[in-house]
Amino acid sequence: MSEQLRPRILIVDDSPETLDLFKLQLEAKHEVDTAISLKTGRLLVEQNRYHIAIIDLVLPGENGLDLIQEIAQNHPYTAIIAISGQASIETAVAAMKLGASEYLVKPFRNLDIINIQVDKILQTQWLIAENRRLTAMLTRDIETDLIIGNSWAIQSLLQKVQKIAKLDTLVLITGETGVGKSVFAELIHRNSLRKHNKFVSVNCGSLTETLLESLLFGHKRGAFTDAFRDKIGYFQEANGGTLFLDEITETSLPFQVKLLKVLESGIFRMVGSDNDMRTDVRIIAATNKDIKESVTNGTFREDLYYRLNVIKLHIPPLRERKDDIKILATAFTQEICAKYKKGELKLSPGVLSILLNYEWKGNIRELRNVIEHAIILAEHKVIQPEDLPENVVGSADMDSLGSFQESGNWHKAKDEFSRRFIKQLLSECAGNLSQASKISGLTRDNLYRKCEKLGIDLHQFRKSNNEEE
Repeated sequence: MSEQLRPRILIVDDSPETLDLFKLQLEAKHEVDTAISLKTGRLLVEQNRYHIAIIDLVLPGENGLDLIQEIAQNHPYTAIIAISGQASIETAVAAMKLGASEYLVKPFRNLDIINIQVDKILQTQWLIAENRRLTAMLTRDIETDLIIGNSWAIQSLLQKVQKIAKLDTLVLITGETGVGKSVFAELIHRNSLRKHNKFVSVNCGSLTETLLESLLFGHKRGAFTDAFRDKIGYFQEANGGTLFLDEITETSLPFQVKLLKVLESGIFRMVGSDNDMRTDVRIIAATNKDIKESVTNGTFREDLYYRLNVIKLHIPPLRERKDDIKILATAFTQEICAKYKKGELKLSPGVLSILLNYEWKGNIRELRNVIEHAIILAEHKVIQPEDLPENVVGSADMDSLGSFQESGNWHKAKDEFSRRFIKQLLSECAGNLSQASKISGLTRDNLYRKCEKLGIDLHQFRKSNNEEE
């Protein structure tokens, strides 16, 4: 299933000129299908699922109200915009009663009204879908407050967690660094029958073999230098609860033998002790490597792999579930603003575009750091591209705005990005500073000063001398 599905829109009108007009306005951001008759429109509706259907009410020998009624009854998730060149209160009321969300009158004095209405409806649909998702979560017997994400991949993982949480089965979590493996491990614990006991986490990759063995199994006084007293290990500390072993593939083969014994029998021995001890813990392991490849290479025991791999959860990287970027970025913005008492900041459309197109090799952890960096540097209520780290903006620029290699250094590259960003904005707003100010989140005076600094001539974007001065 694709994570990057663009909204799909159907336009039904008997005028080829109107169809071309709508398509030209919408196809940059949406998948657009057109139909010149109700018959073709009905066929497309049956074959595809549309977010929005734009339907002309008056067609030769046909009535667009019929199709509106059919879509409203049979495809309730498709929003409807009715259009007509023969406007009347009666037809508008009839269209609304049958299920239309909006009513537009042809000809359109301002073509932007098309995009505005479509964007408004899509935003409403997103909010409804989000509310439906959150309601579904509340009806599940599972606590999900640790997880932020609306993508199909995350929802599938949450369904799997719901099934396995209350069972004492072993779980192996895989995924790149920063995707949230430890968060999912804690989520499983919180929804298990062991939730009232301890959740203990240890990063096996950051410890030497000797120290890891001592931490997990504990040690007796005098077992090694600096062992001045007995110390219990994590297997004892987590008894009755959950032990999370992160980066399990970084452990040595001798240690893996001892770990396998504990998994099979629940019996272990403290370092320096002659007596066996018993523990009752649930083990959740994780790795950012291809564990099968580690088995093939001989660095990870095959029998331990099969023992751990009872239930496997694979968390895909953030670049493969871009649906989650906006909701994660918004949540981090709120959290970090509260942390630094910066008030309520918002992300500009330009920033969101950059975030959506960035590679995110560090995944969620990197995204949070980027948002924190931007909030610390932000001077306005709306976070701008210039507030982002150099590598994030630079990477996006190479893809969307061309190479800035000729700029020579970061400051010149940032000015070049700002220049192109503002020029594109002014072009879309026909040089109207007030409108550009609202869209960008910059004050009108600040935007004007930036134009002066960057050598941008406002008059070249204005359609006439009657435009705003």
